[in-house]
Amino acid sequence: MQWLSSILQTLQVISSILVIVLVLLQQGKGADMGAAFGSGSAGSVFGSAGAANFLSRATKWAAIVFFVTTGGLAWVAHHPSGSPIESGIMQGFTAPAKEAAPAGAAVPDVGAAVPAVPAAPSAEAGSPAPAAAVPSVPSTGDAVPSVPAPAPAPADKQ
Repeated sequence: MQWLSSILQTLQVISSILVIVLVLLQQGKGADMGAAFGSGSAGSVFGSAGAANFLSRATKWAAIVFFVTTGGLAWVAHHPSGSPIESGIMQGFTAPAKEAAPAGAAVPDVGAAVPAVPAAPSAEAGSPAPAAAVPSVPSTGDAVPSVPAPAPAPADKQ
């Protein structure tokens, strides 16, 4: 599928340049760039009908090719050929082998067992919990003070 993406991108660029050139060559209401190439004369290169008919048909087909390649590129982008696991960044990566430390090395063995976390002190079924672990209930004297009422606004003098 990689070759399809390259072909579609090439056709996309060629058709976009062709659409731009063909649109610029067409004669508009004011004699634009098309008049410089003789598109208004009856005896032009494109025949007695003039260049307008040929240029409009060529522009139509170049636009069709442009839109078809745009759709094809969108389809190729959203339907990758391989699975994400096979085509990831780490594809083909091999982990380096662990080297054994020399016998007198000062570096501790990384594979050693991790020390266990000490257990929390357990309370027996009949004994109360330690006093430091349970907070005391606040008394009514520790209540939050109330906010004073706002002062009355001074009367306006007229």
